[in-house]
Amino acid sequence: TEATGYGLCYFVDAMLKDHGTSFEGKKVVISGSGNVAIYATQKATELGAKVIALSDSNGYVVDENGINLDVVKEIKEVRRGRIKEYVEAVPSAKYFEGKGIWTVKCDIALPCATQNEVDGESAQKLVDNGVTVVVEGANMPSTPEAIEVYQKNGVLYGPAKAANAGGVAVSGLEMSQNSYRLSWTFEEVDAKLKSIMEEIVANSLAAAKEYGHEGDLMLGANAAGFVKVANAMVAQGVL
Repeated sequence: TEATGYGLCYFVDAMLKDHGTSFEGKKVVISGSGNVAIYATQKATELGAKVIALSDSNGYVVDENGINLDVVKEIKEVRRGRIKEYVEAVPSAKYFEGKGIWTVKCDIALPCATQNEVDGESAQKLVDNGVTVVVEGANMPSTPEAIEVYQKNGVLYGPAKAANAGGVAVSGLEMSQNSYRLSWTFEEVDAKLKSIMEEIVANSLAAAKEYGHEGDLMLGANAAGFVKVANAMVAQGVL
């Protein structure tokens, strides 16, 4: 359940460490309030960040004191309610109708809701409000225009194909356990997930540097993925 959200934050953490910084003290906005968003919130908070906003399809809540995850879990995982109910439990928070979550000022934005949720205009609002990092937990949540805004403005951008690989990675670990008749603890699987996400960042950065685009994680992830598949095809005699 936690794999994609945890993996996303391990990816971000590795990115930040490569730039000499960390989650510590950063304000984070996360769209969505499903599994990916909930467990990204949990892990980002554990790593020292303050998550100040979450959303659903109706609107978003902003809690400048930091999202109370127990309240969100009660609403979403137990009652299957709407995110606007958060302000009933936390009166100091504010609820806003609509899709304006990307107007909330933050250091790090983690789109974890749906495809194409960040367009060029939303990306520009993030940049204008000082965002430095955007990493994708949902599948392709940024439009091409949004990605162009990130890159033109020097935002550290982590594409979904790399950053949300945690769910698939842990599925692979589950298959390994089944095949070898092993039973790993939660902590062991979590440690393996962290290592996998760190390796994805390292491989993407290495590929970006090798192909003349140092620091470009989107190109690096594309190149590293292509080379891995191409090498496998060669090894199997397809090419």
